[in-house]
Amino acid sequence: MMKNTSRVQPAALPVQSMRRRRFRVATLAAIFALFALYVAWHEARGPGERHNDELPITQAHADDASQPSNAAGTPAAVAGGDLVKRGEYLARVGDCVACHTADKSRPFAGGLPINTPVGTIVTPNITPDPDTGIGQWSDADFLRAMHEGIGKGGERLYPAFPYVEYTKVTDQDVMAIRAYLKTLTPIHYAPPGNTLKFPFNQRWLMVFWNLFNFNEGRFVPDPKQSAEWNRGAYLVEGLAHCEECHTPRNFMQGLKTSSRFSGAVQAGWHAYNITPDKNSGVGNWSDDELAAYLSTGAAPGRANAAGPMAEVVTDSTQYLTQEDVGSIVKYLRSLPPINGGESRPRDQWGNPAADDVTTLRGTTVNAVNGAQLFIANCATCHNWTGQGIGASAPGAYPSLIHNSAVGASDANNLAMVILHGVTRTTKQADVLMPAFGTELTDDQVAAITNYVTKQFGNPQSTVTVDQVARLRTQQ
Repeated sequence: MMKNTSRVQPAALPVQSMRRRRFRVATLAAIFALFALYVAWHEARGPGERHNDELPITQAHADDASQPSNAAGTPAAVAGGDLVKRGEYLARVGDCVACHTADKSRPFAGGLPINTPVGTIVTPNITPDPDTGIGQWSDADFLRAMHEGIGKGGERLYPAFPYVEYTKVTDQDVMAIRAYLKTLTPIHYAPPGNTLKFPFNQRWLMVFWNLFNFNEGRFVPDPKQSAEWNRGAYLVEGLAHCEECHTPRNFMQGLKTSSRFSGAVQAGWHAYNITPDKNSGVGNWSDDELAAYLSTGAAPGRANAAGPMAEVVTDSTQYLTQEDVGSIVKYLRSLPPINGGESRPRDQWGNPAADDVTTLRGTTVNAVNGAQLFIANCATCHNWTGQGIGASAPGAYPSLIHNSAVGASDANNLAMVILHGVTRTTKQADVLMPAFGTELTDDQVAAITNYVTKQFGNPQSTVTVDQVARLRTQQ
């Protein structure tokens, strides 16, 4: 008996292939149709449309919070036309100077390179210079950029400019910022162009990014919450754009909304979890400690601001009114706590060193030794015991015990501090830690980092020489 050896006939293969091609074409056509409908809907709304969700909200102001207000809740000085002072305060809340200043002698003239996974974006000049800045922008142009991420020429802006958050800022506050920017000294400077890989250098593709990562519209106060809470939400979610650093990213580099404020790594620095979780976040901090950290950059026994956060404190949060700082704290307390897997708070690790100094006396060290390097380079300020010098005074050299950077589950920030130092200037103190990146090799930095985490912090947190080499290149 012959076996059945029948198979699919070759003639059937082209038919199946044709069906697949038709399915693909139909799918692409459906996607294109949906995209066309979205574009038509978006353009029909127009950049000048007023939004019904733009409801009155307690306004920020730079002067005494007790000054008389008009019926709309806006301070009388602002209602009388004093927008510039108010705009300066709001520009500080938004920390505009940080991104738009590469050279401190040319504030707001742009030129700062921002490294992203798809290339480098260079910030623009926002001084009133008519040729290289925004001197020829209309109010509508400025509003559209802030609220919709669209430039004067209709070009799509990249989300390194946080329009994802700025869209929530009221028209009145945006116009106050614009009034302040108009008073700046015009600086004729054209920053270099972006260097982005194809296809990310095609701005029109931002339409697709926005579809998944951007919801245009002003902040809507929650009537169930207090005015203080709403004020904090308005600042944190909007102008202060805290999520840009403290929320992890999805595969499109948009904000991962399911993990809001749970921490993320930016340019090598770990922006920590700021949810109320008691182990991974700031749930064990008091309100006064959170407020002090925002206002001064230091919360003794908790943390000392370094890297980008030190810049935020220097340029922005130290200037916030007590009312606004309190509102931010109130809002942060209400966030859903997110546990990142830590077994204990990062500021609850460590004990003083006991006898490392005496142990090293008379000992010949032939290899890279973390304890020896620490005593030679760090002990003058932080004490060989790691307890710091100056206790909790504004100019104190901080303790490495009960220190967030030392007790964190990764040692990135500690290594970055050793490599790049700390610069933080506030009304209370001028804090400077020198950078050791030019003095120490990668293996020496790794050795000090690992000694400090083992002796004074989380012993499970270590770095390799290769990791230090990568961190060294971060801006």
